[in-house]
Amino acid sequence: MVNRERIVSEFMTQAAISSPSLKEAKMASYLLQRFTDLGAEVVFDDAGSRVGGEVGNLVARFAGSKPGQPFLFSVHMDTVVPCADVEPVLDGGTIRSAGDTVLGADDKAGIAEVVEAIEVVREQGIEHVPLEVVVSIGEEIGLVGAKHLDLELVEARRGIALDTPGVDWMVRQAPGANRFRVEVTGRAAHAGVEPENGLSAIQVAGLALSKMKVGRIDFETTANVGTVEGGLATNIVAEKVTLNGEARSHDPQKLADQTEHMLACFEQAADELTVEIDGKTVRADIKTEVRPDFPSMKVAEDSGIVTLLQQAAANLGREMRDRLGGGGSDANVFNGKGIEMVIIGTGMRNVHSTEEAVDADDLVKVAGFLVELIRLA
Repeated sequence: MVNRERIVSEFMTQAAISSPSLKEAKMASYLLQRFTDLGAEVVFDDAGSRVGGEVGNLVARFAGSKPGQPFLFSVHMDTVVPCADVEPVLDGGTIRSAGDTVLGADDKAGIAEVVEAIEVVREQGIEHVPLEVVVSIGEEIGLVGAKHLDLELVEARRGIALDTPGVDWMVRQAPGANRFRVEVTGRAAHAGVEPENGLSAIQVAGLALSKMKVGRIDFETTANVGTVEGGLATNIVAEKVTLNGEARSHDPQKLADQTEHMLACFEQAADELTVEIDGKTVRADIKTEVRPDFPSMKVAEDSGIVTLLQQAAANLGREMRDRLGGGGSDANVFNGKGIEMVIIGTGMRNVHSTEEAVDADDLVKVAGFLVELIRLA
């Protein structure tokens, strides 16, 4: 029932629209018209004005042809950079970018699949409960659109997010995350004339990093320091360094422990590198700021939404496989707000890179699955 040519055209049209985080106005304008043409009532919330974006989250509502609880589809309209002047090309059944940009399959593959599924449902006259589609802004920079979504615009209390690689995969569990910022302040001095009168913030930070457990901590916990910035010149003992990092875990206690460990490494380094200068004890000053980035999510294996996904796949002669998530998505936020949501694969691969791609056959497979899901919901 899925129209291959139409879904490929839909995806390529969307991919060609530049939509970096918080600069999604052109994409939002396109989707407003597209969903309106499909018969939806479309509204935008005020998230954009609250987070410095061009536009708010889009919420499209389709009236049901049968009674029942509304069903929610979650996707996001922003992409990572570089995403200016994307030129999508179809090469042997695979769609990729022709230039030095991302393709934008994350998450425009998911949007195109939802659009095509609704096209098919309309054409075939398939009865369905009310449908809601939330297309968020700023997902790639910390799920900011979902965090600021006006929940009064959404009635559904169950649904799916289309935002993970592969086909016929679902993610029921995804980690929570903390982001942190550490500012190390030492003491500046001329590196050639009187280095003994300085205390290098870079050296303190380096010692802290050497003590720190990062990368894969265990099967459900990861950690990373992503940026380090500081120093002024080679002839100045660096006075200040700023580092930004994160910890993630499916286990809240492990998340707290890993975060505490990483911050403690800076205090330990400062203690070890305390020096005497002009008869005074000089220790680097450590300032830390930690903020929860997103909550963990864990949807029960026997939950209604999981059973629904498995039944839809079985009806198509397929199997919905389960895997542990490693990243955060809008589904983390929705689950935290009482909307039971599982993440499913869209076929996208090599995301967040200029090698990003999606196969036309996979777009068709996912859209077909969504049609069956809508029929059952």
